[in-house]
Amino acid sequence: MTSYRNSEPVPPIMQGSPPKMVPPKLDWDRGPWNRWAFQHIREILPTVEVWRGNGHRRRFERAEVDLDALPVNDSTGAPTTLAGLLDETYTDGLLVLKDGKIAYERYFNGMAERTLHLSQSMAKSVTASVFGILVGRGLIDPARPVTTYLPELGATGWAGASVQHVLDMTTGVRFSEEYTDRYSDIGQVDVASGWKPVPPDSDPAFEWPSHMFELILRLKETIRPHGTAFEYRSIETDVLAFIMERVTGKRLAQLVSEELWQKLGADESACFTIDSAGYAVADGGFNATLRDYGRFGQLILDNGGGVVPADWIEATRNGRHGPDFNPSLPEGSYRNQFWIEDPRSRALMCRGVFGQLIHIDWNTRMVVVKLSSYPDFTDIAYSVATMKAVHAIAAALA
Repeated sequence: MTSYRNSEPVPPIMQGSPPKMVPPKLDWDRGPWNRWAFQHIREILPTVEVWRGNGHRRRFERAEVDLDALPVNDSTGAPTTLAGLLDETYTDGLLVLKDGKIAYERYFNGMAERTLHLSQSMAKSVTASVFGILVGRGLIDPARPVTTYLPELGATGWAGASVQHVLDMTTGVRFSEEYTDRYSDIGQVDVASGWKPVPPDSDPAFEWPSHMFELILRLKETIRPHGTAFEYRSIETDVLAFIMERVTGKRLAQLVSEELWQKLGADESACFTIDSAGYAVADGGFNATLRDYGRFGQLILDNGGGVVPADWIEATRNGRHGPDFNPSLPEGSYRNQFWIEDPRSRALMCRGVFGQLIHIDWNTRMVVVKLSSYPDFTDIAYSVATMKAVHAIAAALA
């Protein structure tokens, strides 16, 4: 079954009662099923609420500019319009904030302003922002060993690693982030997190982890000394979340609610997917609305807005840059669970597979949120074209 773009006829995914087509449990996150699933996570997975509280809602003023016809290039480099690129790249929602005001907002594929959309790995940056709040209070010291907070990890590959190593994904822990391999370490995360069942052709002798902390405790090997190289591994974020839970005695969803979501003036309560032990999956299970992702991005752009420590954000913008850091981000770097676009702008980015993006740029005073449902986990051409379009938008609004 092929995926479809917003301009193409929609197959009857979950339409009717009972629905004629139901996403398969092993492939709900693949195209075309993800076009429906990413906006309906609470209907297919167990979740926990991230309460917005009873407080204020941050209202955005509107200073709208019609950018639909803005000239950009598509994923092949051919001329198109912004509207054409959004269709090509399976966009569910796009929000542009300029100077804290809504300049451009579009919804597709049935998404609306109250729809929660899966963040994938943008959740890492949300989690780490709360981590920074706890660091600012002196509850966690990034220079201390991980085992200061989670002694059990002394028998794992994290023995000898500092908390900062985990924040920057520079530990030497062996962990395979091969998304298309159901038996890789990230494939085991799918099972441990409750996202996927055990593959039907699995070796009966293999013991699959029943929850996320069990999987963490199994990761015994290292492949290099801690701190010597960056390697993207989702499990590092979950280690951070367990540190947060251990030092506060609170679960992650409560922490994100109390320390971040209630304070940034969210429109809607968010949610996390949870594993069988009730752990909110920090590395990719967060769901929120398009505008609330924008509120989060604007909070970071406002240097934390008195919520996230400004010095934490400044430190986050100073990552170690190197050649060919990432195929779609050649001048990029990674720090405190955020991507950094390049050493000149030091723009921060929250990124997730299947085309999730929050781009935060101090030079242009602009936040761009793009929620998508690519057919494949990654598409370098789509990501490169999207980044070029972000810069075209910035130039048009300058």
